[in-house]
This record gives sequence, structure tokens and C-alpha cells, in this order.
Amino acid sequence: MAQDPAVRCVVLTGTGRAFCVGQDLREHIGLLSSRDESLWSTVPEHYNPIVELLSTMNKPVIAAINGVAAGAGASFAFAADLRIMVDSGGFNLAFAGIALSCDSGASWTLPRLIGIAKAKELLMFPRTVPATEALELGLVNRVVSAEEFAAVVGDLARALADGPTLAYGSIRRSVAYSAGHPLSESLAQEAEQMTVTGGSQDHAAAVSAFIAKEKPAFQGR
Repeated sequence: MAQDPAVRCVVLTGTGRAFCVGQDLREHIGLLSSRDESLWSTVPEHYNPIVELLSTMNKPVIAAINGVAAGAGASFAFAADLRIMVDSGGFNLAFAGIALSCDSGASWTLPRLIGIAKAKELLMFPRTVPATEALELGLVNRVVSAEEFAAVVGDLARALADGPTLAYGSIRRSVAYSAGHPLSESLAQEAEQMTVTGGSQDHAAAVSAFIAKEKPAFQGR
């Protein structure tokens, strides 16, 4: 998926009523009682690679949140570029409720979305944040009804898939890089990405289309 040039936009969604409720707590309790060595390996070995891939793949990612996203499920959604939530959905950072720290990148993504103070509040006092509040906080980009949901997500995915995929990937990289580097280094990173995208077929096509006063047709390379 991440390496397939035919895939130009990724949509992450759930099946059933929930988007993702995170790790199975019953399974966790079983591992805890048996002192299974795999108890603390699930996140670093399975969840973290998912978050890294969602965050760094060279193409846009949409989280289509069709219900409640809890725990690691919320973290996965935060790793996307855009989040569309059904009006009956919500987020619950449930970690502290069972006396655990946060995982799957929540400590990195959440403060960048809503600020440090509010991120700590939601992590330390877990509750379900309804869709309307999630929109107000900036946790989601748009809230729609269940009837609109599929069409809105489909239209957005189509628009991104038809766009300059390489440019989108470079924008992702530049924004992520600047979050942990000073201005001078971030400017240098931007220059590198400008060189990459400036030599792309899509850029050449866009310039030609602009001169001809036509709409560009992007190929994603």
C-alpha cells in the first residue's frame, strides 16, 4: 500500500459501529495474570509500526472515523492527515482509566493537534469527546451525518488521489520535520523537498497547464 504507485490516497476506517476501540482488554488481563512475556510487546512490535507507516508514507492519509475511536484507535486516527468523523462518533483517550500511560504516538500527535495543556487534560481525565467538541478542538476536520459520511469521504479521497501525490508526500515530510527541528534546518528541509517536487512530472504538467490556462492532470510522480 505505502509503496504501491497505483495507490495515491489511503483511507483508514473501521467496520461495524466503532472505528477502533484499541487493544482487547480481556486479552490484556489474561496476559497480565499469566505474566506472559508478550504483554508489553504488542505496542512496540505491532502498533508503533502502523503509526509510523501512517505518518510517514509518501501519500496522503484520511481517517474516516465511523464511530468511537478509543485508546490506540484514537492514536491511529491522529496519525492521519485529515480526519472526517460521523456525528455519532467520538474520541476516548482511555489509557489512564486503566492506570496506563499513552501509546501509539498519542504523546506526539495529540499536543500538536490541540496543544500541550488540552492534550494532558484529555489523557489524564479520559472521557468520550463527542464529535462536535472534537471539531471545536481541532481533532477532526469535519463532522458529517451517517447518511453523508461515505460520500464525503469518497469525494475527499478522490480529490487527493487525483492530486500531486509526490507534492503531498513532501508536504507531510516537511511539516513532520519542522515539528522537531529549528527554523534554519526546517528551511533546508523545505529546499530539499522543493528540489524533489520541482523535478517531478506533475510539476512540469502543472506549469504547462497554467500557461495554457487548462486544468492539470496529475500522475502522482
